[in-house]
Amino acid sequence: MSDEMIDMVFCKKYQKELPAMKFPPLPGEAGKELMKTVSQKAFDDWKAFQTMLINENRIDLSSKESRAWLVEQMHKFFNNQEIAKVEGYVEPKSPVQEFVPPFNDQI
Repeated sequence: MSDEMIDMVFCKKYQKELPAMKFPPLPGEAGKELMKTVSQKAFDDWKAFQTMLINENRIDLSSKESRAWLVEQMHKFFNNQEIAKVEGYVEPKSPVQEFVPPFNDQI
């Protein structure tokens, strides 16, 4: 058994004990609060969803209002409340296949 102890947190998103984040994801008290209540898995899942929200909905992060809206969506995500939908995103029907370029003699 490893001497290294993994810190656990009761994750409010997934309602169970999960590995905690290693460092606060935001500065100040907001980051400290997230460290106490959100697991690394939940935060990783939020980052992936946030990326889709920003890209598909064309969110302008230079706008203070857009950044505030995104933080609001983050809190709703962690609290399992209804959040904004990703406009235009379509889940792939089959796994994406890796592109393999042809060899020079096959061109």
